[in-house]
Amino acid sequence: MSDDAKDAGLVAMISSILGGNKRAEAASPPPLADGAPATPAAAPVPDVAQIPEAESPKLQDAPGDAVSAPKAVAPAAQSLTPDGKRLLPAEAIAELVLGELRKLEDFPASGVSVTVYGYRNWNAMLTFAPFSTSFQNATRFRQALPDLVFKLRRFVELEI
Repeated sequence: MSDDAKDAGLVAMISSILGGNKRAEAASPPPLADGAPATPAAAPVPDVAQIPEAESPKLQDAPGDAVSAPKAVAPAAQSLTPDGKRLLPAEAIAELVLGELRKLEDFPASGVSVTVYGYRNWNAMLTFAPFSTSFQNATRFRQALPDLVFKLRRFVELEI
């Protein structure tokens, strides 16, 4: 999988979880490698992503029940930093990291723990239960973690 596809997938995942981050929506069409803003400052960007319910992957797999209602992802009052980054607790950031790592080939379904630590430059650490994966796979996952954390830091700040 190319880096551009990984970046686009990461941005889409973060945007869907956080309810449409302004920076994520602006960065989704071009790759994240360029530092220039994708939209002019005068163009208003909505706070919440406008995704039709029929296009949601979770709703396509579900049976056509009128009883099931979609759950709200974003809270009413969203905490943002002056940079426009979303403030999230360590548990929420750990879930983002773990969700992205689960997309990797041979990632174990259980026995993995993600610990988020630090403040300004938060970081993440992976720990594996005995016999949950091989040493080579654990090394590969740990080597992928710094790139993932670097990309997530662009959109998320640790809330204390």
